[in-house]
Amino acid sequence: MNKKDYYEVLGVSKDATDEDIKRAFRVLAKKYHPDVNKEPGAAEKFKEIGEAYSVLSDKQKRSQYDQFGHAAFTNGAGGAGGAGFDFDFGNINLDDILSDLFGGGFSSSFSGFGGGRGRSKSASRRGDDLLMHIHLTFEEAVFGCKKDIKVNVTEKCDECDGKGGHGEVKCQTCGGLGVVREEQRTIFGFMQTQKTCPTCGGAGKTFREVCSECHGEGRVKKSKTLTITVPEGIDTGNQLRLSGKGGAGINGGPNGDIYLEFEVDDHKYFEREGDDIYLEVPVTITEATLGCKKEIPTLTGNGYIEIKPGTQNYTKLKLKGKGIKGVNSRTPGDMYVVVNVIIPTKLSKKQKDLFKELDDTGLDDEDEFRIFRKSLK
Repeated sequence: MNKKDYYEVLGVSKDATDEDIKRAFRVLAKKYHPDVNKEPGAAEKFKEIGEAYSVLSDKQKRSQYDQFGHAAFTNGAGGAGGAGFDFDFGNINLDDILSDLFGGGFSSSFSGFGGGRGRSKSASRRGDDLLMHIHLTFEEAVFGCKKDIKVNVTEKCDECDGKGGHGEVKCQTCGGLGVVREEQRTIFGFMQTQKTCPTCGGAGKTFREVCSECHGEGRVKKSKTLTITVPEGIDTGNQLRLSGKGGAGINGGPNGDIYLEFEVDDHKYFEREGDDIYLEVPVTITEATLGCKKEIPTLTGNGYIEIKPGTQNYTKLKLKGKGIKGVNSRTPGDMYVVVNVIIPTKLSKKQKDLFKELDDTGLDDEDEFRIFRKSLK
């Protein structure tokens, strides 16, 4: 009987990589495994998939197959066409596939495939991590602060010390192993499955009395208040980890963590860029022209800045070290004062006359204006 092309069986091209072949086999093995797919022909399909993989996952066999096709393995030259075909699963672990199929704690052994390995469901596990969003004012973020936050976490049950019950005894179903074994006959021979014990959940033990507080879980949900220290310089999007403050571990595993993600309010006057801050300061035409001293707010209180005569609009003045000291910074950033010259929109008659009189003095006959006017002629 003509055999189907192995590449077609796995649904891959002839230039497929080893990883492509392995991935295709995993998908098809899950779909057609006899314990999962009870449709007519599924078992034969599974056998065909295993046969194709056994050849294409082996470099030497694949090379022979690419040269001679199925004929490379007839007459005892590898056994791919004979009744004694040997499924060589190469670098893929059958237990991993079956674990994906049936869940953790499953292992198997097929006659001809080698032994399987068991996995304990009673192993310790780390507790859950939590993510919380914390809202801060601009000042709280800049200078740091202490805040009380309420969290809902799972903690070890004090009533049963996290065991889930009282009066520990060996599980009668699995004999303390945590797993139960079943054996069934398949087209490959006898298959032995090992599944998590349904009575003890893999722990290998039960209790004469289930804990009334945690109902056998060993953990209870609690609402608690934590006082956290927010370091100075926190910005929107920054995270802080509270190690071991998350959910309680399982079977003696470590607690999870709490991650705090911050959102900082905008300030009425300051604009933040990293560790630097920007402040826009309005000045009148006369102040910009004649110069002056302006009182301005800073992070540490009010101060004064000198506006020199002739200061232009949007001039940026730097105050070194007057910015924010970031979380990971050794020194504070800088503060930048941006001058915003305000042009009056409403003038009295007297003010208009003064501007006209000022204009008649040739105020615009500066070098730049003369060059500009000359260019228009």
